[in-house]
Amino acid sequence: MSIAYLDPGNIESDLQSGAKAGFKLLWVLMSATILGLLMQRLAARLGVVTGMHLAEICYTYYHRIPRLILWIMVEIAIIGSDMQEVIGTATALYLLSNEKLPLYAGVLITIVDTFTFLLLDKYGLRKLEAFFGLLITVMAIMFGYEYGAAAPNQGEILKGLFIPYCSGCGPTQLIQAVGIIGAIIMPHNIYLHSALVKSRDIDRSNKKKVKEANMYYFVEAAVALFVSFLINLFVVSVFAEGFSQRDGNTTVYEECIQHDIAYAHEFNTTDPQVDILRGGKFLGCKFGQAAMYIWAVGILAAGQSSTMTGTYAGQFVMEGFLNLYWKRWQRVLLTRSIAIMPTVLIAFFRGINDLSGMNDLLNVLMSLQLPFALIPILTFTSTKSVMNDFKNGMPMKILTGVLAAVVIAINLFFVIIYMRKLPSHWAIYLFVILGTVLYLLFVIYLTYFCLVTMGVQCLLKLPFSNFLGMKYELDNKANSEISIDNLSSSYRSVNDN
Repeated sequence: MSIAYLDPGNIESDLQSGAKAGFKLLWVLMSATILGLLMQRLAARLGVVTGMHLAEICYTYYHRIPRLILWIMVEIAIIGSDMQEVIGTATALYLLSNEKLPLYAGVLITIVDTFTFLLLDKYGLRKLEAFFGLLITVMAIMFGYEYGAAAPNQGEILKGLFIPYCSGCGPTQLIQAVGIIGAIIMPHNIYLHSALVKSRDIDRSNKKKVKEANMYYFVEAAVALFVSFLINLFVVSVFAEGFSQRDGNTTVYEECIQHDIAYAHEFNTTDPQVDILRGGKFLGCKFGQAAMYIWAVGILAAGQSSTMTGTYAGQFVMEGFLNLYWKRWQRVLLTRSIAIMPTVLIAFFRGINDLSGMNDLLNVLMSLQLPFALIPILTFTSTKSVMNDFKNGMPMKILTGVLAAVVIAINLFFVIIYMRKLPSHWAIYLFVILGTVLYLLFVIYLTYFCLVTMGVQCLLKLPFSNFLGMKYELDNKANSEISIDNLSSSYRSVNDN
């Protein structure tokens, strides 16, 4: 599970955060990790208690059209994550080959490595998990070495972690904060975790056994996310120490000249631009060529390890939302082909700068997709007819509801900021406004469904309730909550018609 918090998109977000905001956004990183732990807890509980994963439950209880829209949104997130893995792996190979292997060739090579993992999968999930553990260890050692070599200011790190404030920050830092949230809390990872817990045998008829399983899964998730948080912290701190000064790149340029580094000219600017590629070169200038290769190995491990999480998530999502079963290699071929096409074109015709820009945009895309995982997981873990005695209590409902509202508000604010950067053309504005309206309408629908299933009966009087298909009966045995079973019957009858 921790793999999803350590993919190349996370690393890109980490180094951008350090370069653009120094240590000031570490509290956002920590808060996003805690929120991610909260969501993983809900996902695990859903799978443990019901024996179904989130996509299967969405298939059972949502109307056909919302269900298909949800599936499309999650697939977009999976493909976006896969594109980041392709970019990260291609960049790592580019660095390790001393720029002799073209970026587009590295992108094409990623097709092969995916099927290599499928061969490992045939030896069993536990062996594959052990291999992932090895890759995480490699990342921890590689990035931990860079952290030790950089020796960042520990006082600044503590201040950044525990003071939720960003002095002197502007739109650039705000967009970066949104990117951190999207990079850390990936929507498809919530669907994935609710499915992975099904691989363990649990006696669901025994309430005590279910409680124990929930506790162990929470501890497992906490340990996994703590490890991922430390690795992300290493990366942010290294680049905050090296680039957070106003003349950061000038300093790096001077160090490159002193060490007679061939790519010194790339840092001959006062604008602190950095990405996965330039991040490796920065480390090479500062600590020697070995540091650059160590960085590249860490990025390669991140790209390789996160490949299979997208594969599993995609398979579970397709099977759950569509009740459609494909062989895993077919699913991988489809997703990776869609991810590779735009990536290889940009790598061939444009270059690394445009690939890095795509990485940043993909992180924000993840954040925009978050409500389509947060709202469903909150809906079904808060409903008695789904979770029985393990449903969310009122404090958890309020907490997760507020967090979901904050994420949606941040996303809308980002759209406003993003529109200011667009070319002044009516067609572009119309497209963005139309997309925003449709996005909001669907979020409102999911929120309405969530509130109705949790028993907010005043919403039943709204004139559009019948239009949305909200036909159900109150379940008096469930403390006057609305019965999901009745909702399910209503939706099934609508679908059949």
